Amino acid sequence: MKNTLRESAAKKILIVDDEPDIIEFLQYNLRKEGYDVVTANDGRQAIEVAEKTKPHLIILDIMMPELDGVETCRILRSRKEFAQTPVAFLTARDEDFSQITALDVGGDDYITKPIKPRVLISRIQALLRRANRDSDNDEEPIYVHDLVIDKHKVLVFRGEQAIELPRKEFEILWLLASKPGRVFTREEIFDKIWGADVIVGNRTIDVHIRKLRERLGEEYIKTMKGIGYKFEF
Repeated sequence: MKNTLRESAAKKILIVDDEPDIIEFLQYNLRKEGYDVVTANDGRQAIEVAEKTKPHLIILDIMMPELDGVETCRILRSRKEFAQTPVAFLTARDEDFSQITALDVGGDDYITKPIKPRVLISRIQALLRRANRDSDNDEEPIYVHDLVIDKHKVLVFRGEQAIELPRKEFEILWLLASKPGRVFTREEIFDKIWGADVIVGNRTIDVHIRKLRERLGEEYIKTMKGIGYKFEF
């Protein structure tokens, strides 16, 4: 418990759900672990509360009236102050919802209802630790071909043109470009970008790579058939 309380000290978590029972359940379990919890009942209120309180992590229900979780996440990710804030989606087992959609709009993880308190705390700790590691990195921009990849600005520059990428696409690009020529397996990419606690299908990586190629061009990322991907010199 002492280690958990040290990790949770001063960490603010925003819970967004239109079901009062879910909010009460999550709030109780997170506060018991020492987290500072704020809440919202729908997507529009979530954006207002996030702007006011600047949470370290957001737990976001998918199915909500007016503004659903996917669109809420998309709006938050478009704002610089929330570009790197970890977002965990809440999903019901019977929801026809694609993992790729959740990850594509900038989600970092998704937690399935009914929620087990131990699983919830473990996933949140993993997301916050990963966010802390990312914020501690001081890597210089990567210069390769005609691109400048700037991790601090989360931007790619081609000459004077700034290219904005969704967070996961940028992280994959940074990973590959940081070691040009090296082949990364899909398993390595999963582990380094999403972490071992998040389970995603093989198609997720392929979709992100395809979108990177659409934005940057076909010549940068090469597919190594049956193995993975590498960034070309």
